[in-house]
Amino acid sequence: MVWFFGKSARSAAKQARGETFAYLSDFVRTRQGVEAYFEEATPRNPTSIVLVAYDGEWTRRKVPDLSAAKELCEQLAVPLYDVAQTGYPRSMREWTVKNPGSNRR
Repeated sequence: MVWFFGKSARSAAKQARGETFAYLSDFVRTRQGVEAYFEEATPRNPTSIVLVAYDGEWTRRKVPDLSAAKELCEQLAVPLYDVAQTGYPRSMREWTVKNPGSNRR
């Protein structure tokens, strides 16, 4: 029934993963000192990964699970931390205060 409904769910998911990788890859390529932080799902937010540049600029994207986050970070060649263990970097909090409304989500 793909012809009736358009793209299959698998195809749509693959496209979404490709778009997410392209976006995060561009973020890493255009900024210095990028690190990744894994966030477990909460009742309000899905499992996600936050990339933070050395100056504190950040962006967040959903990921399926920790193993997908690890694989993504290996491909991007950035270190991955568990935010529950390390917390967010100070530079991220400072950047958010200095740039209200500019959060790259």
